[in-house]
Amino acid sequence: MGARRAFRVLVALAAFGVAGCPGPSDADPVVTPSTFDAATLRTVRGRALFTGAVPAPRKLPMGGQPECAVHWSGDAFDEEVVVTEGRLANVFVYVKAGAEAYRFAWPKEPLIIANEKCIYRPRVSGAQVHQPIRFVNGDPTAHNIHGILSSGPDFNFTLTAKGSEREIKAREQQLMLKVKCDIHPWMIGYIGVLPHPFFAVTGADGAFELKGLPPGDYTVEAWHERLGTREAKLKVEKADVADVDFTFAPK
Repeated sequence: MGARRAFRVLVALAAFGVAGCPGPSDADPVVTPSTFDAATLRTVRGRALFTGAVPAPRKLPMGGQPECAVHWSGDAFDEEVVVTEGRLANVFVYVKAGAEAYRFAWPKEPLIIANEKCIYRPRVSGAQVHQPIRFVNGDPTAHNIHGILSSGPDFNFTLTAKGSEREIKAREQQLMLKVKCDIHPWMIGYIGVLPHPFFAVTGADGAFELKGLPPGDYTVEAWHERLGTREAKLKVEKADVADVDFTFAPK
């Protein structure tokens, strides 16, 4: 990446924030998992459930894009709502409130977002503020990375060839950062960017775990791109594990 292009991308990301969401101050302690007494740390776990008729998946319009259709032996379908035996995938679950008293060190290893077979993998993911987010092109065709922010200017760049990659760093919380490809408009992904590590994305089994929480009162939110949000208030105290399920229905 050219230095000037990289600077523009990082400046764009530095501009966004979430209004009304207070962040930690420089006086707050930076903590890591080893900072807390391990015996006091707890886990919140649960499932994202789906009830009702599952929406029929939308066929992706790859027929007019031979560079994408070649990767598929049959039709490709949108993964907006993925339900397996009543369990909902691609739900971003995170601590919405209760962790504001600390500043957390961010991971140095990047979150990897791959462009594979003209699809973003993973479709939904999470990163911490300042953690590198690396976009990688796994296809022998160009893909555009267009980031749509809740405030501030978008960022936009192109990975022109297989193996090309580019990193960005989000400077502030973003719920959710949407990315899309302007060349292949069905390509959509979402990244939740948080100042703490308490987030997870449900898989095909709908399960999630938020590990390493110190005792306290928390608000946990489950977000789905089409079905909206669900919220639960929890007191994480004596039990080793706090269980909570979120139930979604068609909209």
